[in-house]
Amino acid sequence: MKALQDLDIFVRTVDNGSLSATARALDLTPAATSAALKRLEAELGVQLFVRSTRSLRLTQQGELFLEQCRPALAALQQAGQQLAAGEQALRGVLQLSAPSDLGRNVLLPWLHEFQEQHPEVDIRLQLSDRVANVYSDPVDAAFRYGKPPDSGLVALPLAPGVRRVLCASPAYLAKHGAPATPHELTGHDCLCFMLGDEVHDRWRFTPGDGGPEVTVRVRSVNVSNDGDAVRRWALLGKGIAYKAGLDVAQDLAAGRLQALCPGWTTEPTPLFLVVPSRRQLTPLVRLLRDFMAGKTAGFAAPLHQQQPQR
Repeated sequence: MKALQDLDIFVRTVDNGSLSATARALDLTPAATSAALKRLEAELGVQLFVRSTRSLRLTQQGELFLEQCRPALAALQQAGQQLAAGEQALRGVLQLSAPSDLGRNVLLPWLHEFQEQHPEVDIRLQLSDRVANVYSDPVDAAFRYGKPPDSGLVALPLAPGVRRVLCASPAYLAKHGAPATPHELTGHDCLCFMLGDEVHDRWRFTPGDGGPEVTVRVRSVNVSNDGDAVRRWALLGKGIAYKAGLDVAQDLAAGRLQALCPGWTTEPTPLFLVVPSRRQLTPLVRLLRDFMAGKTAGFAAPLHQQQPQR
């Protein structure tokens, strides 16, 4: 923008004390620098400088204009830099980490849609149920269930209202029946997730009337450290699973799995996008967060409605 350049030349000329120094700093000819100042004076209708062959000084009007011009120019330049950074942020590489089941069955199609909208963005996606270390691993942001205990991390909520779903396939239920309460899970085949050496076989529930929480230690017939394997076992009719709601939302909607014990509130599994610090909240990461929040909003409502109101 020529007007912005003219303001920049005006401020630089004041700071440098000469037209020739400003011209050298901006790689312009002295004539072009002088023309910019004359153009600015003509537009304002005032004389900004008193010129002589050896000196250049501000007029009174020039000093008044400088007081207003310097902060305004800085603000305009900052706005331009932010716009440029935003344009640059819509291209590049996003390094992401996500749990296996969520990543394969939910995020992959969403990321495909995101890239169709922003074709100059490349994705590096790590799928693992091991919790990624966003400080040391090559990760820009990580999808995580549950707010991380590390208060130094920035956790951006994507689906704060989603809970676990107790579910099984129609084939399993036809053969073994459905538990009426979580207490009856002890007589059923259950499918458990394992992280490290810890098997998650203690499932927590709260009755819909607001009574005390119940913890049931289930009989785990099949155990895996891969959440997607647990889901696939459930689809095959191997037993009852206690899955994060987003992981099985499409299976529930299609009738491949059925939710059980509707009179009980299950454990919360809020989904967050986690970054090491606010400095890592780049425009591209913010754009991804907004896109994913829009996607998860459509899943959170029906899943939440499956749980009883307390």
